[in-house]
Amino acid sequence: ETLSMVEAALKDRRMRLAFQPVVYAADAAVIGFFEGFIRLLNLRDQVIPARDFMPAVEQRQLGREIDCAALQLGIMAMQRNPHVRVSINMSARSIGYRPWIETLRRALVDSPRLGANLILEINEASALQVPDVLKPFMTEMRKLGIVFALDDFGAGITSVRLLQEMGFEIAKIDGSLVKNVDRLPQGQSTARAAIALAQELGMYIVAEAVETEGEAQWLREAGVGCLQGYLFGPPTVTP
Repeated sequence: ETLSMVEAALKDRRMRLAFQPVVYAADAAVIGFFEGFIRLLNLRDQVIPARDFMPAVEQRQLGREIDCAALQLGIMAMQRNPHVRVSINMSARSIGYRPWIETLRRALVDSPRLGANLILEINEASALQVPDVLKPFMTEMRKLGIVFALDDFGAGITSVRLLQEMGFEIAKIDGSLVKNVDRLPQGQSTARAAIALAQELGMYIVAEAVETEGEAQWLREAGVGCLQGYLFGPPTVTP
C-alpha cells in the first residue's frame, strides 16, 4: 500500500525537496551546504515517511525514479539560487538509469556552473555494489566540478581499497556513531576509528544526526569539519 502511494505521488508530482543545513563545526552560523531530502506527499498532502519505503525501493526501478525526482528538484533549486550549494542523494545504480543520467547531463549543459555547487551523496553500501560503474562516472563528473560524498560512513563493512580508488571528497559519519558519543566511551573509540580512517583516505568529514551540544563539542574536538542535525535545524521546504 505504501509503495502504491509512492508511485502515485511520483506520477502526480506531489513532491517537495526539504533542505537541511550542514554547518561548519568551527562556526555553526556558517552554512557549508544544504542536503536535499525528497518528500513525497499522499492525497491529503501529508508526507509519506521515507523510512516506510526507502529500504524497499533500493533494488527496484521505483528507487531510480525517486532519485530522478530528487535530482530534478535539486537542480531547479540551484538554478533559482545559483549561490546555494546542495547535496542530493542517489543510488549508484541510478547511473545506469537513462532518465536520471540524461537529467544530470542536460542540466550541466544548460547551467555549466551548476556542477560546482552540486554534491552527489551515495551511501557506502550502494557505492561498494557497483564500483566498476561508479568510478568512471565519478571521474567524468569531477571534470565538471561535482563533488562526491560517502553517506553512512562507518555503519557497515568498509572496503578500504575500493574507497581509496574511488576517492570520495566527503565522508559523512553515520548517525549511529554520533548518538551520545560524548557520553559513551565505547562509542567514542568507534567514532574516532571512523574519523581516523576518513582522514587517512583524504576525505573531508561531516557528522550526521547531531542533536545535542555535547555531541557537537566532542565531534569538533575530534576533528570533524562540518555538522548536520536537528541541533542546527530540521529539513524544511523553506530554508
